[in-house]
Amino acid sequence: MSALFSFRRLMAIITKESIQMRRDRITFAMMLGVPLMQLVLFGFAINNDPKGLPAALVTTSQDHYTRAMVSAMENTGYYRFNHVVASAAEAERLIQSGAVSFVVTVPSDFARRVQRGDHPQILIEADATDPSVASGAISTLGTVAAQALLREQSAEALAAQQSTAALEVVVHRLYNPEGITQYNIVPGLLGVILQLTMVMMTSMALTREVERGTMENLLAMPASSLEIMLGKVLPYLAVGGVQVVVVLTAAKFLFDVPFVGSLTLLLVSILIFVLALVLLGYAFSTLARTQMQAMQLTFFFFLPSLLLSGFMFPFRGMPPWAQTLGEIFPLTHFLRIIRAVMLKGADLQGVATPLAALLIFVVVFMALALARFRRTLD
Repeated sequence: MSALFSFRRLMAIITKESIQMRRDRITFAMMLGVPLMQLVLFGFAINNDPKGLPAALVTTSQDHYTRAMVSAMENTGYYRFNHVVASAAEAERLIQSGAVSFVVTVPSDFARRVQRGDHPQILIEADATDPSVASGAISTLGTVAAQALLREQSAEALAAQQSTAALEVVVHRLYNPEGITQYNIVPGLLGVILQLTMVMMTSMALTREVERGTMENLLAMPASSLEIMLGKVLPYLAVGGVQVVVVLTAAKFLFDVPFVGSLTLLLVSILIFVLALVLLGYAFSTLARTQMQAMQLTFFFFLPSLLLSGFMFPFRGMPPWAQTLGEIFPLTHFLRIIRAVMLKGADLQGVATPLAALLIFVVVFMALALARFRRTLD
């Protein structure tokens, strides 16, 4: 019986595997870190009903009726009026750049029409590139604003009959008036696909050389660290170019996603984004000792960026600490660029901030990769 099964041999194998697992720090960290990260992100950071959304108020007067409606909208928790402007052009720039999610316009004769009982109106323009963000806030707006106006008129007794007739709220869902989910998802998928493939493939660039035993030949070449790094990452830019063509073509002809911006601006932004990704993958390859570890590092980076970038869940619905954490991922800034250019027709000025962030990522990841690269096998 001992020849078939030995408890001592089993314990020896268990001990050996435990020691090996303890030595593989990346795998051990993944087993503990990924469940904890998922628990924290899904439990605290994810919110499908975002509140405290930034809004701009367009008005030339500060009468008490306007103030009452603005206060009532802020009390719902959905709106946060952090911009008060006097022109529609300035408000349009704010919503196009993503600085605000809503623009509420109160006409200059609003108070006079209220006093005359002449069917007053207000206009709300919502950034509907992500339909889930605007739906909750818009659904409460009409009733809340009407009731606030009636209270200001001391007409509480008639509120039940007049709440829908006293005030007309005109809603314009900009950039995606029909609320088509594909308009938001498909452009974002380009960033997700590029991030997964570019980081994963380039993260194996050096580890593959080590595992195959060809690292000595690479190190013996009369090439500098920068030349080796560029030689490793530039071929993947061509692969990324093929993926970009495939996704943009499918977006146009398969999903009928509108494209109203500059193709040149979008392609330049994609090039910078892909360059940042391949440099990050190369940096991962200098940290990992095996291709399996490189894949694990890629997954450990991919999961939080997918959850915190605004691709799967509304970015503004997350708590402030999660939004701050989301800013450290290139995907967050790329999603703002591609959605702004494709759906809003944003120009260079409108995407200057996220584009500058991507350039900073390129510099940081290149410096990290060069600093980690060693010219020896040690």
